[in-house]
Amino acid sequence: VKMQQLSGGYYEPPLKFVNRPDDITLDNDPDTMRVEMSCGHAVTSESLTQWCRSVLEQGQYKFTCPAIKDNTTVKCNAAWPYEEVRRVALLTDEEQVNFEETIARIAASEYFEYKSCPGCRSFIMRKDMSNMCVHCTICSAEKGKTFYFCWQCLRKWKGPAPRSDHCNNEGCINPDVQRLKNCISVTLTQVENVVCPSMRACPTCGRLVEHSGQACKNMRCMRCQVEFCFICLKTKSVCSKTSWPYKACPGGVAPPQEAIPVWKK
Repeated sequence: VKMQQLSGGYYEPPLKFVNRPDDITLDNDPDTMRVEMSCGHAVTSESLTQWCRSVLEQGQYKFTCPAIKDNTTVKCNAAWPYEEVRRVALLTDEEQVNFEETIARIAASEYFEYKSCPGCRSFIMRKDMSNMCVHCTICSAEKGKTFYFCWQCLRKWKGPAPRSDHCNNEGCINPDVQRLKNCISVTLTQVENVVCPSMRACPTCGRLVEHSGQACKNMRCMRCQVEFCFICLKTKSVCSKTSWPYKACPGGVAPPQEAIPVWKK
């Protein structure tokens, strides 16, 4: 097989073009050649780019094949390495930069959080997700004394530490908690018309999730990928032991949350 040489002496096989329908859009234009991906499914550069863009817009950064396996109703879900996506999608320089910056940001947010220090404006990483008091080594070195700031209100830390809720600065309130407190109610029309808060914090990672009122009571968090019940706030695996997706929970509706769960990775 003829190979293509890349910088650094590495080689990779050339793209394989096939005259088959697009397995993402199902378009069957006989005049359009498509690329066969590593999983065997065929795509065009345009359909692949649109699919990957939709994945990023949902807060995900791992690309998997959405095609349905032959003679089944099961998705392929084969992993597509970014290197493969970049080659086949034929991204412009601007699109490539945008894709890679978005991928890096989403991937980093899975494991750490970054914010700008109020003292030096440098981006600081918070490793302890349960502590609002963050140490800035740059400010500490420049000022000659230890500098801490509040991750929530982004002001110089005030009060005892560590703390998981707020510092002692006036008005230090988690805006996500306020959104949970002030959100409207929604009627789950397909779940026996149960009324519950329209917004919940994912019980696993704390990301805010909204329910439109349509479909079942289970929602998948786009950050941690855990499904949970919007009514009782238990994970789907636990809730399903006593109830169905379109049935009310025996224990009733969980009240609006007053704190954001900390993701214990």
